[in-house]
Amino acid sequence: MNECILIVEDEKKIARLLEIELECEGYRVLKADNGLDALEVYRAGGVDLILLDVMLPGMSGIELLRRIRTQDSQTAILLLTAKGSVEDKVSGLDLGANDYITKPFQIEELLARIRAALRLRAASAGGVNTEAWLTASDLRVNESTREVIRGDDPVELTPREFDLLVYLLRNKRQVLNRDQILAAVWGYDYAGETNVVDVYIRYVRKKIDFNREPELIHTVRGVGYVLREAP
Repeated sequence: MNECILIVEDEKKIARLLEIELECEGYRVLKADNGLDALEVYRAGGVDLILLDVMLPGMSGIELLRRIRTQDSQTAILLLTAKGSVEDKVSGLDLGANDYITKPFQIEELLARIRAALRLRAASAGGVNTEAWLTASDLRVNESTREVIRGDDPVELTPREFDLLVYLLRNKRQVLNRDQILAAVWGYDYAGETNVVDVYIRYVRKKIDFNREPELIHTVRGVGYVLREAP
């Protein structure tokens, strides 16, 4: 295991604890205690995942996330948020964070989410044909360039929404239950809220299907979801 994790955290005790735990797991670790320094470390290259505290001096974690995502959709980013900071969580996910974890957290849960995010990053980066498009009706998705087009209109998705849509397309016309979707898109070690699949299906439907025909994402009551051209 040679993945490099950048810890962006201004509380030195927390940063040191994370550094020790991650190094024990075999990760290479870099640290920054403010947003500006973190941006410089990131730009130097070699970072696979960023643990990003939202509340930072100099530049907020949300602003740092926004700047990174304008040029990079591959580096995994996990937000460290304060309990009850719903606005930060929503803003972070909308800007492309892969996941978030609320302070205080159990280190085992954090490590599980890190493993899941790195697996998805490796899968999305590994050997995809740049000319290969996944299609359903007038929906087209390119896994390499991460382009999503419905009809003639480009569709903007967050990284997690994109991963969910790709999984549905790869299993077109197959009814998938929530556990299957969780395991494939969030990872087997995911330990967050159990309704996350329903929430993200709703997000993707709004962007893909709203005011469009035919509707592509369908609910199979009592089972799960399926992507197909007809009900």
